[in-house]
Amino acid sequence: MRRIFRWLVLGVLGVVVGVIAYEGITLLRVYWLRTSNPSSTSLIDARVREARNKGQQPRREQVWVPLEKISPNLQRAVIAGEDTNFVTHRGFDYEAIQKVYEQAQREAAREAKREGENDDWLPNLPEFKRGGSTISQQLAKNLYLSSHRSFVRKGQEAMVTIMLERVLTKRRILEIYLNVIEWGDGIYGAEAASIRYFRKPASALNASEAAYLSAMIPNPRTVFNPQVNPRRVARRQRIILRGMPYVKLP
Repeated sequence: MRRIFRWLVLGVLGVVVGVIAYEGITLLRVYWLRTSNPSSTSLIDARVREARNKGQQPRREQVWVPLEKISPNLQRAVIAGEDTNFVTHRGFDYEAIQKVYEQAQREAAREAKREGENDDWLPNLPEFKRGGSTISQQLAKNLYLSSHRSFVRKGQEAMVTIMLERVLTKRRILEIYLNVIEWGDGIYGAEAASIRYFRKPASALNASEAAYLSAMIPNPRTVFNPQVNPRRVARRQRIILRGMPYVKLP
C-alpha cells in the first residue's frame, strides 16, 4: 500500500514539474517575441507536413512587415471581423463567448423547429457569425499549438494567451498576428496576401480591399475561399465594412 501511495505521489509530482517546466519554456518563448519575429509557427509547420504527406512541395509566401507598414484599413478590418473588443479586453472576450453560446442555442432550437417543433418566437439568426476566440487566443494557437481540439489544448491556449497579453503590447500582438495568419494555400501574412490578391503592398490597401482580406480569415482555404465561395466572402466583406468606422486601433 505504501509503495502504491509513493508511486502516486511521484506521479503527481512529475506532472506538476512537467507543467511548471512547460510554462517556463513557453514564457521564455513569448518573452523572446518582444524583440524577435517567429521564423515559423505551429500552423505553418502543420501545412508543410500536410503537403509532404501528399507528396507535394510545400508552398510558403510570407514577407514580414512592421505594423506601421500595414494599412490602418486592414488593421481595422481584421479587428472588426475577428475581435471588436481587442483593444479593451485582456485576452478573453467573455461577452463574445456568451453571444456564441446564445447563437448556438438559437441554432439548436431552429433545428428542432425544422423537425416539427413550434419555435415561432425565435429571432432571425444573424448572417455574420464570429467565434468566441480573440485575436490573442488565435495567435496563441497559431504560434504554438496543434489544431486538435481537447480540454488540454484549450488549457494550453488559455495559458499562452495570458502570457501574450502580459508580456506583449496590443500593437505587438496585432503585428505578429497580421504577419503569420493564413490567407490561402501557402500564403501567410498581410504583405503576401495583399500582393497575391491585389498586387500592391499591405500599406496601400483601401477599406474595401482590407475588408475583403479580413472576410477570408476564418477559413481562407475552403469556406471563405473567394474562388470557392465568392458570394459568401462578399457578404462578409460588406458587414465588416459597416463595422470598421467604429473600431479602435491599439
